[in-house]
Formats: sequence, structure tokens, C-alpha cells
Amino acid sequence: MTHRIFDKSDKGREEIATRKHQLPMRLRTLLVMVDGKQTDEELLKKVAGLGLNEESFSELLANGFIQLAATSPPAPVAVTPAPQPEAALDGSAQFQAIYQFYTETIKSTIGLRGYTLQLKVEKAGSIDEFRALRDPYLEAVLKAKGQEMARSLGGRLDQLLAPGGAAANSTIIGLNALLAD
Repeated sequence: MTHRIFDKSDKGREEIATRKHQLPMRLRTLLVMVDGKQTDEELLKKVAGLGLNEESFSELLANGFIQLAATSPPAPVAVTPAPQPEAALDGSAQFQAIYQFYTETIKSTIGLRGYTLQLKVEKAGSIDEFRALRDPYLEAVLKAKGQEMARSLGGRLDQLLAPGGAAANSTIIGLNALLAD
């Protein structure tokens, strides 16, 4: 079995920037992670918790959001598995947690006034770019919902943005609890 490497098509980049095609959130998450460098297998490992599979790639490909960039033969099977660097796995989980935090809280606290900020979140490709959005985000929350909400969300965001994302694993539970208030 060969591993495929996908890259975003023009339509895929347009969807990321504008949400014109209203791609479901799970597929949109996968589309955001497609970078033309990682194989389909590597990407599926990173998004395994979202219930995505090979059919997800097929759907994105069939609808023109991604295109095949290359194929590679499968990696040889090692007798002893090489340890995965924790930083890489944590970085991916941290990126996803921060992305989800921004997306959910911009929608629920700022609403339509957060559209431009949401576009910046969509374009962010690294945790450092998310860090650069911290202050504009908190200013918008402060204007929309007041100091108490800004302080609460700022504390949660700071935990996520910390090196290693200390709270990345518990974000989903904490975010849902925060939004339920």
C-alpha cells in the first residue's frame, strides 16, 4: 500500500479563507492540516479522535478541495518501534486545541463582529501565529462581553498558548464547560 501526500487546491485555499463552500467542521479541520508534506496516514493519526478516515480524504478529493501531490512507498516495518517524539504529537494536539478554542469562543462571544479575527485564525499556520492573535482577540472579547469574560477566556488561552500547551489535553472538556455557562 502506498501513502499519498495531498496538498490544498485553489478551491481548498478559498474554503479556508472564506468558508464559501460551508465544508463540515470535521472535514475543514482535516483540510486545514493538509500541507503537501505529510502523508495521509500521518494526518489520519493526528485527527484520529475526530472520526476521520480514508473516506474523508476521498470526499475532499472528489469535491476538489485537495489534490494529490505525491505518493510514497510505505515505510519499512522496524523490528522495534522508534519512539515518537512527544513534542511533535503535543504540538499537533496543542495547535488543534488552540484552533478549536479560538473558533468556538469567537463565534459564541464576539459573533459577527469577530469575522475578521476568525479569518486570521483560519490563516494561522503555527502556534506562534496564534500567540500573535491573543491581544486582538482579548480586546474584542472585552468590548463584546466585558472584563470578567475577557479575564476568564484570557486565562484559558494563556494555558493553551504556553509552551507544550499544558491544558491541550483537557481543552475540550474545559471549553464545553466554559461555553455552557
